[in-house]
Amino acid sequence: MICVTVARTRHKQTIAEHAQAVEQGAKLVELRLDYIGRAVDLARLIKDRPSQVIITCRPKEEGGRWERTEEERRMLLRSAIASGVEYVDLEESVAQAIPRYGKTKRIVSYHNFEQTPEDLEEIHARLSKIDADIIKIAAIAHSFADVIRMIRLMESAKTPTICISMGDIGTITRVLGPRFGAPFTYCSFTSERRAAPGQLTFKQMQSLYRVDEISENTRFFAVIADPVAHSYSPLLYNTAFASQDIDARYIPIRVPADDLGLFLLWAKSFGMGGLSVTIPHKEAVMEYLTRAESSAQDIGAVNTIAIASDEVIGYNTDYRAAMDCLMEEMMSMTDAADPFRGRNVLILGAGGVARAVGYGMRLRGANVLIASRTIERSEKLAQSIGARAIPWKARHEIKCAVLVNGTPIGMFPDVDSTPFDSSKLDSRMLVFDTVYNPDPTLLIKRARSAGCRTISGIKMFIHQAAYQYKLFTNQEPPLEVMQQTLRKAISPVNY
Repeated sequence: MICVTVARTRHKQTIAEHAQAVEQGAKLVELRLDYIGRAVDLARLIKDRPSQVIITCRPKEEGGRWERTEEERRMLLRSAIASGVEYVDLEESVAQAIPRYGKTKRIVSYHNFEQTPEDLEEIHARLSKIDADIIKIAAIAHSFADVIRMIRLMESAKTPTICISMGDIGTITRVLGPRFGAPFTYCSFTSERRAAPGQLTFKQMQSLYRVDEISENTRFFAVIADPVAHSYSPLLYNTAFASQDIDARYIPIRVPADDLGLFLLWAKSFGMGGLSVTIPHKEAVMEYLTRAESSAQDIGAVNTIAIASDEVIGYNTDYRAAMDCLMEEMMSMTDAADPFRGRNVLILGAGGVARAVGYGMRLRGANVLIASRTIERSEKLAQSIGARAIPWKARHEIKCAVLVNGTPIGMFPDVDSTPFDSSKLDSRMLVFDTVYNPDPTLLIKRARSAGCRTISGIKMFIHQAAYQYKLFTNQEPPLEVMQQTLRKAISPVNY
């Protein structure tokens, strides 16, 4: 069950938002009395309530906003229990002073906004002794190790337990909490009303992750990165899964570099079906694979991992997608059997995408030149793939048949920037921008104005996602659904 937290400053707003949440499908709502800015009229809030409620009145030291006396707070909590509300949230400090009464269930809670404490098990044991129907522990996660400890506590607890790793490292505990044994999980009604770090919205929980439909048979996939909050992949994949009635979910997980090995061990033991891998893990993850496709081995980086039994297999769908896009466009421009052989290909950037494109172009006989804002990175990449590094300032001096932008320059929100001077664009050039948000980028707009053939980042993104999707599900991807979903998500209307 999904619990929607309603944290508004006025009674009228609280009642209205409660009703809206229920209209949209919520069955359980947490009313945060500590947010209300005047004397709380509890009877008004719970009379004729349209759903089950949790009454919470959090003091400041527990991350709440209660500013009146502690005695008033305790009186409110006792009144809620006497009124017969379905649940009341009691912090450890107050739970012993407020006895059980009637049918109201007791959530005994602990919050830590600084860290995930080392003595989690001891804290849980203390809470379980205070007549708890449900135990709730919410703590900031600084590593995936913190998240694993919270998950294991939920799984092993004899008393129903909700463990929330706050912050974007702990998103998985919010989406999969019930799968790990939690009786329900919390979310905000809208993104503007978040009451805790990393809290997802009801729409995300209900429509994107379909939390209340997760079963023991549901398969899980994830994108791992640091940071990861900007990723559109969860929207893309979860929409595609739903369109094909595939019982699977795709989750964004922030994995700090130091946690990569630990995370992969956990993902394998949990039964994660596959991973999308992006910055900064594409190269570092290679050492944890049982094997990798030959192109990924040669490139030295993967962006896709398929997990099956004891196998952790790496692929580079960036490479496959980029080559598909480039070959398709170049073949429309020339009848040559090897359209890139002997031609100059200038790649801007020295990251994972630049590595994949550069490798593919060298394999097809092109003269590859690498220009990034850090010459040392350019030289390192050039040496590894047999290309030539040039200074960033010299990029406009190269006469090239193909220009590839593998930098984030021009990516939202920096939409008025371009990595290449438009006056240096030649109508005979093929311009490929791997940035997909916005679509088109300023580089692509100016290239089209100059008469160049172009490849947009959205085309490559969908191609690489389609390859991943087939590796993950062994089914043909719903390309039209994926394209429409991504285009709608990055539409300027949303900003």
